[in-house]
Amino acid sequence: MIRVMRAPSRYVQGKDALLDLKRHVESLGNTFYAIGSKSALKSTKAAIEKSFEGSDMSITFELFNGQCSMAEVNRVRDLIRKSNSNVIVGIGGGRALDTAKVAAHYEKLPLVIIPTVAATDAPCTALSVIYTEQGEFDQYLFYPKNPDVVVVDTGIIAKAPVRFFVAGLGDALGTFFEGRACLRTESLDLDGEHITQSGYCLAELCYKTIVADGYKAKLAIEKGVVVPAVEKAIEATTYLSGVGASGAGLAAAHSIYNGFTVLEECEGTMHGEIVAFGTLVQLLLEDSPIEEIKEVMDFCLSVGLPITLEDIGVKQVDPEKLMKVAKAACAPGESIHNMVGDVTPEELYDAFIVADNMGSQYKRQ
Repeated sequence: MIRVMRAPSRYVQGKDALLDLKRHVESLGNTFYAIGSKSALKSTKAAIEKSFEGSDMSITFELFNGQCSMAEVNRVRDLIRKSNSNVIVGIGGGRALDTAKVAAHYEKLPLVIIPTVAATDAPCTALSVIYTEQGEFDQYLFYPKNPDVVVVDTGIIAKAPVRFFVAGLGDALGTFFEGRACLRTESLDLDGEHITQSGYCLAELCYKTIVADGYKAKLAIEKGVVVPAVEKAIEATTYLSGVGASGAGLAAAHSIYNGFTVLEECEGTMHGEIVAFGTLVQLLLEDSPIEEIKEVMDFCLSVGLPITLEDIGVKQVDPEKLMKVAKAACAPGESIHNMVGDVTPEELYDAFIVADNMGSQYKRQ
């Protein structure tokens, strides 16, 4: 049995890390094409340009349209070709970074990732989540290699709205439990390879780190400052979660997120927020010990993550709509099928109801 472990070629993290960007990317090329949201470019452009001062390296900045769809990918690819750039840079949140990944893959160019929020583990993974123009989950795209360089400026991330950081904790929360489920069934990881001890250990360390440091880090980020807990938690949500998920695989929690994208009432709920609720649902499907479930719920409540359907935007339970979610989450090819004994839409629907009831009662205690 062959096992494979993959990760970004270089991971850089720290306050003001962008001021040292040139040193970490100069071996990749000299004409850079960056895509990012208006807010992302605003928070990074000056530092990037300062880092490139006095060199022969140039960079073009392009606004991201907000949706990682194939239409946006094709638009960006056309612009990259016209610019004759030889390195692609993704700046911002998960969808902007995923768009840069797709473009870099198809254009066969090196890729630099600069997250401005710690809302997902997208910076370090070798995949993109593609959505329709309407924002519904469309497909995963997988790549033969991870980003070349990931630069995480914790000073910038600490000044982003705290909800993004909390959502990142939610995304990271599923990493260990999904990896554990894949290990039990000897499922393949996100790269289609057999799970390594290293990948699984990183996933486990991710969970231990966010439980130990997530709440302290949230308190700091609420004030826009960086303390050691912030550095640890961001490394967990960005690197440990991304590389851990790649190396240990996904199971029910992320499929549940994909399922909820079909509901209009969940459009305002962030990826990691739904993954957190999905993690509780997965633990119920596995019949995990109540002590473990309570530990997860306590963590969620301490940092402000959802533990009920209402928390993720479902104010009233409509059986027909919820079954639609369950069917979408159990569609062929979804990672929920990595669970022991597989999961049917009917079983998932029942777990939704119980998780919601359990979370509601736990809140009242």
